[in-house]
Amino acid sequence: MRILHLDAGHEMRGGQWQVLRLMEGLHDAGQENILLARSRSPLFEEARARRLDARPLSFCSVVNCVRTADVVHAHDARSHTLAALAAAGPLVVSRRVAFPIGRNLLSRLKYDRAAHYIAISHFVKNEMITAGIDPWRITVVYDGVPLNPSQSAQGGSEIVTPKTNDPKKGTVLVHQAAELARVDLIFSENLERDLGRAAMFVYITHSEGLGSAVLMAMAAGVPVIASNAGGLPEIVEHERTGLLVENTPEAVAQAILRLKQDPSWAGSLARNARLKVEEKFSAGEMVAGTLAVYRTLC
Repeated sequence: MRILHLDAGHEMRGGQWQVLRLMEGLHDAGQENILLARSRSPLFEEARARRLDARPLSFCSVVNCVRTADVVHAHDARSHTLAALAAAGPLVVSRRVAFPIGRNLLSRLKYDRAAHYIAISHFVKNEMITAGIDPWRITVVYDGVPLNPSQSAQGGSEIVTPKTNDPKKGTVLVHQAAELARVDLIFSENLERDLGRAAMFVYITHSEGLGSAVLMAMAAGVPVIASNAGGLPEIVEHERTGLLVENTPEAVAQAILRLKQDPSWAGSLARNARLKVEEKFSAGEMVAGTLAVYRTLC
């Protein structure tokens, strides 16, 4: 099978890491992949570094490449638009975000064009159904993360949280909570590096499709505190694989202190979380679920 992947992202965020893991897994499964991404974007450069077939994204390159593709997979909203305009097909579209879909005529035409959708959580799927997309056209395939050897829950001493300027994330709340709890934070731009020194991972957000950064922390054996929002409750079971909190400084601060004051219990949460990732959220599970969608269309 020849799969054309499209991603128009400027940054290297959770969705872009999923594209890389998917392409590598599909390659290992004997499938042929081409990626069209923004020239010199982090995804484009990383794909080239991993010797994947990555080419500059443009409307012309989409038109040229769709002709020989068995499946076209658009991984973000802009590439969805390009694929729809290029009459790509069969077209699979990943939906990662939790905000509602527009209901205007152009939006309806764009969303009618896809043969199938992959939602990263049941929360996202429900949002799509509310917008009028038929349930049979949507399959939930959770994000997957590598299962590297997990660290000890006591292996780090830092409280790590993502560094982001996204207004939908809760950076201000995390700052306020840290002041209340009288702790210092590491605002990470490289989670794969910084989770190795983490005693806990704090992920506060106002809107979330799933939370692949949380999955990375769980896979690394790091106790997690996350907002009780969006698709996050589908991966974090409160007081079993992590802590879910309301988006208030007081609730976040209390959760930080609970984990800090009881490292043995924090370690138990982390071990349970690692097992859950192994069972349900591995990169292998994500690749298998996506490939199954492709095969229904070819």
